[in-house]
Amino acid sequence: MAKALNVGMIGYGFMARAHSNAWRRVANFFPEVEHRPALKAVAARSEDKVRAFAEVWGYESVETDWQRLVARDDIDLVDICVPNHMHKQIALAAAAAGKWITCEKPLAMSTAEGEEMVSAVERAGVPNMVWYNYRRVPAITLAKQLIDEGRIGRPYHYRAQFLQDWTIAPDVPQGGAALWRLDVHAAGSGVTGDLLAHNIDTAMWLNGPIVRVMAETETFVKERLHQETGKVEPVGIDDACMVMARFANGSLGLFESTRYARGHKALKTLELNGEAGSVSFDLHDDQWLSFFEYHTPAGQKIDSHTTGWRKIHVTNFEHPYMDHWWVPGLTIGYEHTFVHTVADFLKGVESGTPAEPTFKTALQTQRVCDAILKSAKSGQWAETGVA
Repeated sequence: MAKALNVGMIGYGFMARAHSNAWRRVANFFPEVEHRPALKAVAARSEDKVRAFAEVWGYESVETDWQRLVARDDIDLVDICVPNHMHKQIALAAAAAGKWITCEKPLAMSTAEGEEMVSAVERAGVPNMVWYNYRRVPAITLAKQLIDEGRIGRPYHYRAQFLQDWTIAPDVPQGGAALWRLDVHAAGSGVTGDLLAHNIDTAMWLNGPIVRVMAETETFVKERLHQETGKVEPVGIDDACMVMARFANGSLGLFESTRYARGHKALKTLELNGEAGSVSFDLHDDQWLSFFEYHTPAGQKIDSHTTGWRKIHVTNFEHPYMDHWWVPGLTIGYEHTFVHTVADFLKGVESGTPAEPTFKTALQTQRVCDAILKSAKSGQWAETGVA
């Protein structure tokens, strides 16, 4: 029998749109999930904007104070889609109220905040998850499957990029509803917490813990007009970051993230090279996974005349998630990763095996991000504290 799940959304921006779509569509494409999400209420400070958002997405009611939404008896789950500096206070209040919680990435402004959030949800015993949605790109999930099957063998190298170009102009302001990611007081960090956090989460999911990092960051535009104060103020976030890393399994990692790669809007790539094979992925061609197989998990070498990179079109029913969508050969996209995230979260609640990443798992990504910023500041290698 279907179970109602009343969703309370906090925020109305880009991510709130992506999440709202996922809550609305999950039952259509994953009918085996027992819970049926209902868009019960959405909260934001601007009444005009939140009412317009509610009308577009079908929320039954609105609040202009997130605390009122959290306190409502008819809200089962709180979805946190606000700037990073608000994550902790909302999560703590929602946990105390016994609500299920999903939270946009990164988990928090710092490891210390994240630890408080983990303690709160564990003390309350409420289901929780952080929206690192790129795990749910079918091609990346297939890469995880190949790695777990031993098709890569001993890993040697992991490298990843996330490149954008939208903040190059010096007259782009910081702060406010649309540009809070450029305000260190709202975001905590720049590309490290915004872009690189995605790559770190995926890397540790595929290749295990990152234990040490050496990083360099740069802020190319040192001052920007702040939209809320009307003053030109120092920019406290990192515009670009490059990282060398050591994984617990002995492999080496290279990571790069920037908002200053002219011509790149969302170039997100990863590659893992091992003794037995390699996998490579590019978000611009997200329905494809590149795979090189040198020998099988049983040790049988691939015939020389058939050795080479192959491109797997990840649209068959045998591929992760694809049996819930169209017919083989037809592709899906970015928004579907959020539907997969909701489906996995609900299945995790129903099975008793929580979907990842939970707050506790996302805290490990936070530790790595904090170590990256520490290393960049000190010019020294930094231990992450992730085991």
